[in-house]
Amino acid sequence: HYYCRQSESIGSTLLGYIGIDTIIEQMRKKTMKAGFDFNIMIVGHSGLGKSTLVNTLFKSQVSRWSSGWGGEHKIPKTVEIKAVSHVIEEGGVKMKLTVIDTPGFGDQINNENCWDPISKYINEQYEKFLKEEVNIARKKRIPDTRVHCCLYFISPTGHSLRQLDIEFMKHLSRVVNIIPVIAKSDTMTPDEKNEFKHRVRKELETHGIEYYPQNEFDDDMEDKNENDKIREAMPFAVVGSDKEFQVNGKRVLGRKTAWGVVEVENPNHCEFALLRDFLIRSHLQDLKEVTHNIHYETYRARRLNDNGGLHPISANNTQESNL
Repeated sequence: HYYCRQSESIGSTLLGYIGIDTIIEQMRKKTMKAGFDFNIMIVGHSGLGKSTLVNTLFKSQVSRWSSGWGGEHKIPKTVEIKAVSHVIEEGGVKMKLTVIDTPGFGDQINNENCWDPISKYINEQYEKFLKEEVNIARKKRIPDTRVHCCLYFISPTGHSLRQLDIEFMKHLSRVVNIIPVIAKSDTMTPDEKNEFKHRVRKELETHGIEYYPQNEFDDDMEDKNENDKIREAMPFAVVGSDKEFQVNGKRVLGRKTAWGVVEVENPNHCEFALLRDFLIRSHLQDLKEVTHNIHYETYRARRLNDNGGLHPISANNTQESNL
């Protein structure tokens, strides 16, 4: 055993550079060629600035209104699911971004079970992926329409979560990565904002609602420490805007108020930059992996178990239970 270790260390010194480190560059080239998918769902009642925030996140007109949907913006009688895809390219990296909007959510007098169409849609995407996966002649690259992230917009009431917020997150947190955000947070003072954030965290904990990044999926201590900081800052209190203003000689995205301009990307004004960095710059790949390895895997195991684990699954046999 000692001899092995010795020869390993001597061998690596004698042989010099092998080139194992180029695997990272090989993976990068393959990913650059293929591009990748990212599917984000936005949920919350109308008037919370969902479309604006998503446009601001991706610095691009990716919301439903910009795609000519909705005409006179009537509130639908039931929850609708609207998905629109765009290819965004930056630094040679192509991303097919799909924004799944849910107009009509929470806008009715009776909102009982209004999350059902959303749950159904999420499970249908898992089913689609599974059907491709169990085919004998399956595609080399299965199109990925699974929802990687659900941005849930909380009203900036300053009081507490509505029953609908709690019910939605309770039902859906087990099937999708939920990131709660406090919308239009410039309507609250900094103290009100901090108190409200603290109260929301407490309520989620009381109801046993786990939001992304979930504690149990932290891989190691480094992950845990990084994610603990994020969890302590959540839900992010955000402001979205597609309008530019001149502030101290600089063009900034912001919202004009009687007291001045609320700068969207200024961390002293709101937590939009925190959300963007978390969602896109540090955790986008992890959101995709948790979706595949945890949420989809749970769905897949249950479906194959129900099906005897053998035969390709027929489209008519889709099960929509909430786990």
